[in-house]
Amino acid sequence: MNQDQDITMKYQENPKKIKFMKAALREAEKAFEKAEVPVGAVVVCDDKIIARAHNRREQKQWIHGHAEFLAMMKAAKKKGSWRLDNCSVYVTMEPCPMCAGAMIQARIGKVYYGVRDPKSGVVSSLTQLFSLPFNHHVEFQEFLLENESEKLLKSFFKQLRKPKK
Repeated sequence: MNQDQDITMKYQENPKKIKFMKAALREAEKAFEKAEVPVGAVVVCDDKIIARAHNRREQKQWIHGHAEFLAMMKAAKKKGSWRLDNCSVYVTMEPCPMCAGAMIQARIGKVYYGVRDPKSGVVSSLTQLFSLPFNHHVEFQEFLLENESEKLLKSFFKQLRKPKK
């Protein structure tokens, strides 16, 4: 059994989740190629990807240049509304306070992510922002294609720490 078959078996209940997370991973690879922290995201509405993005913080010097934030901005523009209540976000790393807050404000239905972020993740790691009594509650599933997301991040930071010649 190859790795793709193994992954599909693990998430057999919904292979669409795998498809969408793989699209987020492709975005993360784009970030890696641009020397950005390799995080990618897609916004899905009615089982279709309506927006894609990857980290662009360093390249653009944007405070809000996180993959999921940028993907939600694109999705809102495409829908013609800031309300993304029928949408899900697939992102390779656990959202930070800014992105998780934007998900609450945008009324995102569910977020799926690959790896936890022990330094700034606020869905499961540092705190559980989505469990606080806000007027909207975002559901979440973690560890979707965790190994792939983790491998990309570790590779990036290993390369970043190599001594420059």
